[in-house]
Amino acid sequence: MDLKLRITKHYSSDSYIKPKHIRFAIIDLDRSPDYPINFVCNLPKSIKFNERQPSNFSKKFGDKKIEVARKLLKDALETEDDTEIKAEIESRLRSLP
Repeated sequence: MDLKLRITKHYSSDSYIKPKHIRFAIIDLDRSPDYPINFVCNLPKSIKFNERQPSNFSKKFGDKKIEVARKLLKDALETEDDTEIKAEIESRLRSLP
């Protein structure tokens, strides 16, 4: 699998200045170059070892979820230009166990 993050900003209908949230979608470029065909799952905001209800990300990557998340976030940080997205990536990297 050739995994990458597809990061998009989503705005609320009343404010186009500050994004309501930033979505981190994991895509597999081996499946297809086109989104959403290559969609795997979303990267959750927080990743924990023991979850009562595991996210799709945790189910998909199991014990390697922390390493996968760290690699995807570091790769995205190197290529991203947007300051808001960079700040969110850095925040998520700091929150990883």
